[in-house]
Amino acid sequence: MIGKETRLSRRRLLTTAAKASALLAIPQFIPSSALGKDGAIAPSERISVGAIGIGNRGSYDLTCFLGEADAQVMAVCDVRGVNRDRAKKVIDAKYGNTDCKTYIDLREILAREDLDAVLIATGPNWHCTASCLAANAGKDVYSEKPSTKNIAQSLMLKEVFARTARVFQAGTQRRSLPNFIFSIDLARRGKLGKLHTLHAHPGGLGCSMSGWLAPDPEPAREEADWDQYLGPAAWRPFNKSLLNGFNFEKGGGLTGGGCLEWGSHCVDLCQWANDADSTAPIEYEPVNGQLHAVYANGVKLILRNDGWLPLGSCPVKFEGDAGWVETADDGDVKGEPASLLAGRRVKIGGYPANFHVRNFLDCVKSRGKTRANAEAACWAHIACHAANIALFLQRKVKFDPAKCEFIADAEANRMRSEALREPWRL
Repeated sequence: MIGKETRLSRRRLLTTAAKASALLAIPQFIPSSALGKDGAIAPSERISVGAIGIGNRGSYDLTCFLGEADAQVMAVCDVRGVNRDRAKKVIDAKYGNTDCKTYIDLREILAREDLDAVLIATGPNWHCTASCLAANAGKDVYSEKPSTKNIAQSLMLKEVFARTARVFQAGTQRRSLPNFIFSIDLARRGKLGKLHTLHAHPGGLGCSMSGWLAPDPEPAREEADWDQYLGPAAWRPFNKSLLNGFNFEKGGGLTGGGCLEWGSHCVDLCQWANDADSTAPIEYEPVNGQLHAVYANGVKLILRNDGWLPLGSCPVKFEGDAGWVETADDGDVKGEPASLLAGRRVKIGGYPANFHVRNFLDCVKSRGKTRANAEAACWAHIACHAANIALFLQRKVKFDPAKCEFIADAEANRMRSEALREPWRL
């Protein structure tokens, strides 16, 4: 498999067997697909993938991996039995066999030496911990967002993937969509003049806690492993609404609103437009229902819910002293002067992840940097977490990106990290 140089590859095995057979004068019949002929991908050239967390979003991501000829999904892991069974049927039907293995505990799937990469689409409370465990196990990682729960985890994610030299792709797939790439390119190449203001849609600016609800009867482990579902999050009794809740533990104990949902897309795109993939804003302040931030280079970042052009969900806008551009999920791009839009031809509506998955697989092979690599994800999430802290405290905070701490603010600094439940402390 890719990246496993110490293992005897199938190609080498086939070659050795063929030579031995020739010496023995025994005819050998090897399917052309096994040799990579007739347009097929040879097994030794395929990227072997395990999928961890295969609920609603995970099921969609899984179809993107199954659609790539050079990826082969070999195993799935989920705390819910219905998800495991559904995914196995889809995968086995795709490959015409019954080889897909299923797991409840992600440690078991990560222990498989025959997997090159994993898709992580668990609940948000798991993303960073699972990604770091996977990297330490020698796996490349495509992880859904939000990628981290707090500022400390964001720094850990960056450090672990740098130390292990594994490939990481955050599921901020808009980095791979033509309209966003085109708009960001205008900002980065100076076509808007000197950049001065970035606008991001946060999808809500309120913060709450995930809470402790009344206990329901806990199901059997095969049906739903509640302990594994909680993972590193603080223990609480089983409750169906928490098990099914998309907003559970998005970050720092905070859930719902905030800017870790759309924000982990939109703020991320603004970071890229400002060439800020290795830093974050230095000031954050709630202002009249918005969140205003400022970078060290003087560029402003405004998180706002209202005042957008009707271009679909996840809008961003970049303004410079010579023009502006705005785009969102319907694939259109608006801007002034009109000459900015000359030459733009491709329009892809919605927010498909297949381009992003393709970028990840290409980088698994090349060992290059993905578009949403661990460093970029780290700093985009730090920006979101710092904004959430300002929103939660309802006051201005100042942040030092070099030290990754708030300046003279013990209350804000306490919110940079949180305790993780054993045995999930990394």
